[in-house]
Parts: sequence; C-alpha cells; structure tokens
Amino acid sequence: MVTSTIQSEHNSNVHSPALEVRDCGLLDYREALDMQQDLCRRRAARQIPNTVLILEHPAVITLGARQSANKLLLGADELARRGIDVVPIRRGGGATAHNPGQLVFYPIVQLQELGLGISEYVRSLEALGIELLEGLGVGAGRRRGYPGLWVGPRKIASVGVRVSRFVTHHGMAINIRNDLSIFETMVPCGLDGVEMTSVQKEVGRTFEMGPIKSRLTTLLKHHFSTGQR
Repeated sequence: MVTSTIQSEHNSNVHSPALEVRDCGLLDYREALDMQQDLCRRRAARQIPNTVLILEHPAVITLGARQSANKLLLGADELARRGIDVVPIRRGGGATAHNPGQLVFYPIVQLQELGLGISEYVRSLEALGIELLEGLGVGAGRRRGYPGLWVGPRKIASVGVRVSRFVTHHGMAINIRNDLSIFETMVPCGLDGVEMTSVQKEVGRTFEMGPIKSRLTTLLKHHFSTGQR
C-alpha cells in the first residue's frame, strides 16, 4: 500500500534531528488531510522538523489510489445514513476505514535524513506497530505481500503511505478498541475474506488511549529521531 512520487530535492544544509509529535485528539479526516499536506510542503522546504500527528478519526472510509482495491459493500446514501464519510485520497492501496478507538499516526518525515528507502520506512512502521502491540499483550506480525500487521489470519493494523520529494505522509492505523462493524461496510484493502480484529477483541479488556499514545510517542522518537538512531 505504498505510492511514491519522489522528485529531486533542492540543496539545503538544514538538518533537523528532532521529532515533533502532536496529539490531535479526535480530528475530522478531511481536516487532518489538509494539515498533512501543509506540513509536507513546509517539511520539504525545511521549515519544520520531522513531525508526527497522532489522532483518532470520526467514522470514515478512505479510498486509495488502487481503484480495484476500493470495494464498498454499501451505497453512498446508506453510508451517509450511518454517519460514515467517504474520502478519495492519493495514497497506496485500497479502501480502509477509521473510527474512534483506532490509533492513527501520520509521520511527516524526510526519508533521506533518516537514511531510509521507502520499503525500509514501511518496515519501520510495521516494526514500531509490532512493538507497541506486544506491550499490550498482542503478538502481531507481518504477512509477505500484504502490508500491515496480522494476528494469525486476522488483520489488526493497516499501512498506507505516500512519498513526495522524499517526505512521507499518511501512515498507520492500529485497531485498539474501535467498533469493528465499520469494516463490514467495505472490503478492507480490497482483500476479500479478511477478518479485522482489535487489541480489545484479542485480549478481552478495554484500554485507555492516553497511555497508549504516550508509549507510541516514545517508540516514534526511538525509530524516527535522527539524533537517537
């Protein structure tokens, strides 16, 4: 689920080892997308350091660049009746869903400064997610050819990124305690027959999002702060 439009970067001597992490709370998807695009422009111009947005979204289905993987099971009117927004976006992969209780993070990072290629960056996101989930009592792993994280045959996290001028946006969504019925309205990432799961479903208890966001912040700084690598 990766889209790349890497272009030549202008010369600059500015180096930003710090990583700024922002907790945006519950934020409308379209507003978050506008914020990402603005941050990407500013990061490419070396006006800001590497930045990560941590947030949750109201119910929304996003449609990726791979049209064949955008499979909705309900019409637009019924989705609207259920309060589910639908937003086409320019990132890799197909349809995915977000709603409250799902932990979402969008790194706006300069890959050259981190010494990462695109595939390495995606693996770093997955490694970070595996570490976070392990601390919550969930053993997750990768599946060859299927970006994201899995608990056996069940998918618990999705990855979809876009890279332009070596700067990333979009990112990762991890199901913590969200209502999984939203995934019954579409085919997640175009993969027929996939069962979605969450930390709450796997371990049988509810988690507070605050401590999880704090742990995620620590992991992000470990993986994506050039001064700490």
